[in-house]
Amino acid sequence: MAADTAQPPKRFYKTAYAAPLGEGHSVKLDARLLKTPRQTPLLLPTRALADLIAAEWQAQASVINLAAMPATRLAFTASDHVAAAANETLAEVVSYASTDLLCYFAEAPAGLVKRQETEWGPLLDWAADELGLRLQRARGIVHQAQPAASLEQMTALVDSTDDFTLAGLAFAVGLYGSAVLALAVWRGRLGGEAAFDLSRLDEAFQEAQWGVDAEAAARTAGRRREAQLLDRWFAALRA
Repeated sequence: MAADTAQPPKRFYKTAYAAPLGEGHSVKLDARLLKTPRQTPLLLPTRALADLIAAEWQAQASVINLAAMPATRLAFTASDHVAAAANETLAEVVSYASTDLLCYFAEAPAGLVKRQETEWGPLLDWAADELGLRLQRARGIVHQAQPAASLEQMTALVDSTDDFTLAGLAFAVGLYGSAVLALAVWRGRLGGEAAFDLSRLDEAFQEAQWGVDAEAAARTAGRRREAQLLDRWFAALRA
């Protein structure tokens, strides 16, 4: 197979800025509306989200590096894919409640168990008390089935969200391995980076014992940047 020699497109505009579009907002590159990969004008639900995306385009140098624009990529996903597959995306988000990371407490060592109980326990209580999402806890890695009523409540919590919120939740559950953490970031209970730290308590505990290599550190740093994006994403949707 021939190597991919495609070059990133050159920056063709001077200024990127948020602009009204219909009943929502969009981004303009000079006088040109930003379009998704499917060539649909990008219509955004809030001015704050349009500002966030416009800032990514304004920050580009001589070429356009889409990999460096995570909010833009997530917005494109929401517009081009989630809008056409909302039921499937909803089911994916809900499925994480059936295997939520925060429900699986370690059996040992004692230090990790205590940290999980101290930091995960209050979030499970919050989900139950504030959201009505009551999940069963387990020890070890053996699967713990969740009550059907809990999965129905998870569905109810996210069923009426817009495409951009649903896209953010789908991204969050995959990153964290936890519906509870995704809901906490969406609802403003936790920041995106704080939720990321909670999702890797086991990993961080092992690193403290045995150290971390450069490759793992780089991977963690990349995932942490994604978590920070989620914080900004949901904050922009709430604005």
